[in-house]
Amino acid sequence: MSLPSPHQIIAPAGWARPRGYSNLVAATGRQLYLAGQIGWNAKQEIVADDIVGQSRQALHNIVTLLEAAGARPEHVVRLTWYVTDRAAYVSAGAALGQAYRDVMGKHFPAMSAVQVVALIEPRAVVEIEATAVVP
Repeated sequence: MSLPSPHQIIAPAGWARPRGYSNLVAATGRQLYLAGQIGWNAKQEIVADDIVGQSRQALHNIVTLLEAAGARPEHVVRLTWYVTDRAAYVSAGAALGQAYRDVMGKHFPAMSAVQVVALIEPRAVVEIEATAVVP
C-alpha cells in the first residue's frame, strides 16, 4: 500500500482527469534516475513471456531500487514505458493496471508509453524507466 504522493499533481482547469497517470508533477528534493528495468529477476532471468508478467517484474525491480535508495513508489514522478507490441499493451490494459496498482499502489506519476521495434534483451517485451524525487 502506497502513501499519498509528497509531490504536487497539477491539472489545468477544464482538462479531463487522465486514467492511470498524471500530466504534470511538481517536485523538490533528491533526484533518482533509474535505468530501464525489464521483466527479469535479480539473477537476470526473464520471469514471464507476456507483457503483464514482465511489467509486474519490472515494477518490482523499480521498487527494489527505490528501497535501496531510501525511497518509495510515491516518490516516483515519471515513468517511461517502452513496449515492443502496442496491441499487446493496449489489450492488456486492465491487467496491466492491476499489476501496476499491486506493485506501485494508487500513485500515478507522469507517464509516457512508446512502441519500439525491439529491446536489447531478446526476450524482453517491455522496459520501464523511472525518475523519483525524495523530498
